[in-house]
Amino acid sequence: MKAKLKQLYTKFNTMLSLRGGVQHGNGIKCNFRCHFTSKTKIGNNCHFNGMNITGNGKVVIGDNFHSGKNIRVLTTFHNFDQGTALPYDNTSYDRDVIIEDNVWLGESVMILGGVTIGEGAVIQAGSVVCKDVPPLAIAGGHPAVPFKYRDEEHYFKLKNAGSFM
Repeated sequence: MKAKLKQLYTKFNTMLSLRGGVQHGNGIKCNFRCHFTSKTKIGNNCHFNGMNITGNGKVVIGDNFHSGKNIRVLTTFHNFDQGTALPYDNTSYDRDVIIEDNVWLGESVMILGGVTIGEGAVIQAGSVVCKDVPPLAIAGGHPAVPFKYRDEEHYFKLKNAGSFM
């Protein structure tokens, strides 16, 4: 009974989260409520546990994406550097976010606009991603920096075998 209720909850959250013009592939699951913008494109077999995307920048999420809870993606920023007032003026700018295939984000990760997270990367819980993360990197901190890399041979062996969660 409990498993059936969880399935219904996931189905309901997925339906609510994907409305409003979100482009998406097959096998999307939103276990908790998510907010995507109409400029969000989601690949196949992606599993979300609560994500909030804000701003006017484009967000592209590749296939086989997985996340912990409380993920935030910010794509619009105040003009504080070249504006006409302090601490910022009434203009803003947008930056896109690209998350490539097979990426896993830990709980409470924040991603700032203008960032690409490379294929197979893992982002440690609580990290703030404000610079590009290379493919197969395991990164963490504030700002998130790679501190290790996945075993490339093993990664591509699993990928080529189609071993996806």
